[in-house]
Amino acid sequence: MRRLLDRSPIDGFVLSIFLAVVVAAILPARGSFADTMDWVVTGLIALLFFLYGARLHPREALDGLTHWRLHLTILSFTFILFPIVGLLLRPALAPLIGDQLAQGFLYLTLVPSTVQSSIAFTSIARGNVAGAIVSASASNLIGVVLTPLLVVLMMGSDAGVHITGSSVTKIVLEILVPFIIGQLCRPLIAGFMAKYAAPTKYVDRSSIIVVVYVAFSGGVVSGMWSIVSAWDVVIVTVVSIVFVVAMLALTSWVPTRLGWRREDVVAIQFCGTKKSLATGLPLATVMFASGTVGFIVLPLMIFHQVQLVLCSMLASRYEKQATAATDD
Repeated sequence: MRRLLDRSPIDGFVLSIFLAVVVAAILPARGSFADTMDWVVTGLIALLFFLYGARLHPREALDGLTHWRLHLTILSFTFILFPIVGLLLRPALAPLIGDQLAQGFLYLTLVPSTVQSSIAFTSIARGNVAGAIVSASASNLIGVVLTPLLVVLMMGSDAGVHITGSSVTKIVLEILVPFIIGQLCRPLIAGFMAKYAAPTKYVDRSSIIVVVYVAFSGGVVSGMWSIVSAWDVVIVTVVSIVFVVAMLALTSWVPTRLGWRREDVVAIQFCGTKKSLATGLPLATVMFASGTVGFIVLPLMIFHQVQLVLCSMLASRYEKQATAATDD
């Protein structure tokens, strides 16, 4: 039985992702509990990036900051290739799922990459974590301005774009500040981190599982899943699966052909193929009319769940390969 589980592409981490979705569908976070869970997610994210800062040697962090080719490649996938594919898919999807959902699918291609899950998956897969931290954070910082501009350019100037500094502040306080504090504390806790390296890796996994539960709960409570037919959801889900698989393959093939290191290829895959629900939802709320927001963000919600499940499976496979190579 254990051999069968070891060979299976689905492990306990992936099953936990599915379980979080099921629990959210049956018992979504509501009211004060939802508010509490939002604070829990914020705390987990801050802890996650504190640990990343404490784990990384300052030289590795500097290498990640100055690896401009890596960041340019990831940003090109996120803000150039994704939008092009979204434009090409919109006329094909409109007859199948309606113009509003097709617009929503285009919108998901315009939002920045995820931060915490991209970096967590990169860490699990033994990729370039320092580079992933810089690229994913830069994607969100740039996306706060670039996503509204892309919406105006590609979805119409009547989108009602309003840009505030709250998203930038949130990224700085939840991600960059904890990471810097972790770097500063590293000389004091480096021994502790080395001794308990194995247990701390579960912070990566637990943060993703909680984020999945909270994100899916928000969709259930808001009633977004009841505004479209089951057939629409099936089509968006299938297209999302094909889209994610194709992008994962492309972000692996291109840098591999260019002779990049395995660690960098992993970072490009997990940072260059993901789309942020946490950033996309609030941006959509201020950019679109209230009557259309549900249709606009539903494809992003479905795509978000699909990418988490598929990337968790890929990250687990990479981890097993890296562990086997180390053991040999």
